[in-house]
Amino acid sequence: MDEQPWDVMVIGGGAAGLSAALLLGRARRRVLVIDAGSPRNRFATHMHGVLGNEGVDPAELNARGRAEAAGYGVQFRDGLVDRLDETESAVSVTLVGGEETVSRAVIVATGLADELPNLPGLADRWGKTVLHCPYCHGWEVRDRHLGVLTTSPLGMHQAELIRQWSDRVTVFTAGLGQLEPDAEYRLRCRGIDLVPAAVVEVSSGHADSLVLRTDDEAEHPIDALFTAGTPRPHDGFLAHLDLERTTTPFGSFLAVDPAGRTSAERIWAVGNVVNPGANVPMAVGAGAMTGGAVNAALVARDFDEAVSISSPRDKEVSASRPPSGQGDRPEGNTP
Repeated sequence: MDEQPWDVMVIGGGAAGLSAALLLGRARRRVLVIDAGSPRNRFATHMHGVLGNEGVDPAELNARGRAEAAGYGVQFRDGLVDRLDETESAVSVTLVGGEETVSRAVIVATGLADELPNLPGLADRWGKTVLHCPYCHGWEVRDRHLGVLTTSPLGMHQAELIRQWSDRVTVFTAGLGQLEPDAEYRLRCRGIDLVPAAVVEVSSGHADSLVLRTDDEAEHPIDALFTAGTPRPHDGFLAHLDLERTTTPFGSFLAVDPAGRTSAERIWAVGNVVNPGANVPMAVGAGAMTGGAVNAALVARDFDEAVSISSPRDKEVSASRPPSGQGDRPEGNTP
């Protein structure tokens, strides 16, 4: 157990968590970041669309962020959180292994895991030639032969989106079930090829290309494959708190207000753990916003507590004082 409570504990040391920690450190808060060291984008070697950091390795950005936050007194601890328990005045945090600590507020920034289709060869290429976000990776594979492996009705949107980066697109539609004629016609009008057979294996082709084998024994060579796994937020350690949740097209996620506060007064959540569509710049912005909201809440709480413990005599003395700037003026200075 730490000797005194932290002002803020940030659970998760990715882009959102580090952004919140950096802002709070600069606000002179006592901050601890608990990090398991497994950010969602750890499978990629380059980030794109991140202003001022184009092409940077995600691990390098995280290392920079940790160093910057540490420069303002933020402390770090490796580990996994087992559970949170909210009390009247703080949040008790228990790590896997039994270590306990206390914080006045907690920001959950634990991210999520992409649960991929169970296909041989797919997971090994995730983040390399099997991709998720065209805004993150589309430019690097532009004008090449791209595949889209659908896994849900959202695959239709992904198929249309990928067409912006190449006019050679093959969509494997088994994940959509039987396509409506209008939907099929819509895709074909943009020159998209459709393969209704189910993909059963992903293997290497020439150079960095891929070969997708379908259950009709056909082989389909492509240069890169886009697919959307099922997002699984890392929020199981909060289940016993029965926090409010919201149902989205991607599944069930913690419900938060615009500043990131959950239905528990002292617990906020930010980044992919509440928004599966947040890329790195979105997570950084959201982290900064939530960090500011948490600091504002603590500032208000400090004033509320000061008022609550003051005596009636203190209030009388304060009321008898002239407003600031309206005391006696030195002679000769009257306007």
